[in-house]
Amino acid sequence: MECKNTALLLLLQAYVSKKSTPPVGKKPKYHFNQELLRFERIQRTAYDWLKSFLFHAFTGVSMGLIFFFLYLTFFDTPLTKRLREENEQLKVQYKALQKQSEDLRDVLDDLQQRDNNLYRAILQAEPIPVNVREGDFMGTNRYASFAKMNNSELLASTTQQVDILTKMVYVQSKSYDELLDLVKNKEIRLLCLPAIQPVLNQDLTRTASGYGPRIDPIYRVPTFHYGMDFTAPQGTDVYATGEGKVIQAGWKRGYGNCITIDHGYQYQTLYAHLHTIGVKKGQKVVRGEVIGGVGSTGKSTGPHLHYEVHYRGKPQNPANYYYMDLSPEEYDKMIQIASNFGQTMD
Repeated sequence: MECKNTALLLLLQAYVSKKSTPPVGKKPKYHFNQELLRFERIQRTAYDWLKSFLFHAFTGVSMGLIFFFLYLTFFDTPLTKRLREENEQLKVQYKALQKQSEDLRDVLDDLQQRDNNLYRAILQAEPIPVNVREGDFMGTNRYASFAKMNNSELLASTTQQVDILTKMVYVQSKSYDELLDLVKNKEIRLLCLPAIQPVLNQDLTRTASGYGPRIDPIYRVPTFHYGMDFTAPQGTDVYATGEGKVIQAGWKRGYGNCITIDHGYQYQTLYAHLHTIGVKKGQKVVRGEVIGGVGSTGKSTGPHLHYEVHYRGKPQNPANYYYMDLSPEEYDKMIQIASNFGQTMD
């Protein structure tokens, strides 16, 4: 009976103690002490509090990060949305720029065709190669920086096209400057062109052989005749066909007494088989000036003048350069007479 009373007293004491301690946060936990036969409150240590805090903090941060990344994946922030719209606008602008570049390229291609095939042909200027006009942008790494960017191919191709157009505009500008200089010097150029016959030949019956395949008069074999032969009495005056400078005056193998005149602008003329030479090397001459007399020196079968025209180092048909002292009728007659002879005189 006394034991029951004691246990009852202990339970009452624990209840009173529990009631007298106000709860803070979670409800306190108790365990029954069998030795003292009473309930004792479980006290949490600092380590327990720290472990609980870290667990809840880690759980909260992890959940927060998960929700944050899910939000970024499926929803755009105002900044991301604005940047995405700007990126789309830039893409549209780049495509428009690329279209404008292509249109400008077509215009420049047309200007280049006229420059090379018309203006430079008229002024006898060397055409500008394509690789000089456009430059070489294919083998460089100047566009490697675009590789890590969005729309890298669009950016690189557009930038490359702009670079090519810039080079083309620059070269075309320099080309027009060159053509302008050629036009300004046209009068001087016309004075230098070999534009008359080297021997007075009004009836043209003394044109022995023209430019082209002929029969060698000595070896009797087919050969190519790189000039035009004019038969005339020995000593007949030979005239410079254009203004220039004598670069050779003397004996030349096969040609006998020979004169070569450099007219500038990549033109040269040659006068061979002369009986007399009336100029010296380095002397300047003008069109129509007497430079020597017809002869039969060197490899020749009779008195005549062998005349050649060279442009850019290559022989030309002299008949194409008699436009200043022959009428169309005289020119046609001269061509007909020259083509009737199958054998040269040298």
